Amino acid sequence: MTSAAALIFDFDGLILDTETPILEAWQAVYRAHGCTLAIDQWQHALGTANGFDPFRDLCERTGRELARDELVREVTERNSAHCERQPLLPGVVDVLDAAHGMGLRTAVASSSSVAWLERWLGKHAIRHRFEAVCGRDDVAQVKPAPDLFLLAAARLGVAPAACVVLEDSPNGMRAARRAGMRCVAVPNGLTGQLVLPDPDLVVSSLAERPLADMLRALGFETP
Repeated sequence: MTSAAALIFDFDGLILDTETPILEAWQAVYRAHGCTLAIDQWQHALGTANGFDPFRDLCERTGRELARDELVREVTERNSAHCERQPLLPGVVDVLDAAHGMGLRTAVASSSSVAWLERWLGKHAIRHRFEAVCGRDDVAQVKPAPDLFLLAAARLGVAPAACVVLEDSPNGMRAARRAGMRCVAVPNGLTGQLVLPDPDLVVSSLAERPLADMLRALGFETP
């Protein structure tokens, strides 16, 4: 039995619930145009980039050429205001504390932009807890491609097989498997409605089980 060397955290929906606000912002825009936006459509936007274009979809469904800049500005303002009120999700700080106590290295790997990640990690005063922050600016392909997780492992100087990924989205779980990393699925209110692509372990939140228990369940030795 081997030991884990690093934890790689997703961000949106795992550290901070920024996924519900952006969906609700787009749903409000859809309602204003007499349409609905369901999770079955939105799921293609979760944990990746350019998987679903709500603006194009709305134009097609209304049969109108809408003003992209105006709609995107409206959504961005709604989303930002809502995200400002979001706390860290349960268990995030506890897992970081436990990882530090075990000597595990830590990174964030997200399909969001580096600027987005730095903004919220800084706001919640946890940026210093991560040795590496990898975003879509850093790779050619985002999740479900493995590039982000492999980059995080390389920046940490850790073999992929010794990394544990913490993820909420199916696209992120697929990326972890393709990177050769074991994955703990932490589905939230949105992703919990979706079919998960066979993660190694599923917990309802990072507060559900101590980190040592999760690592043992994944087959790693713990101190």
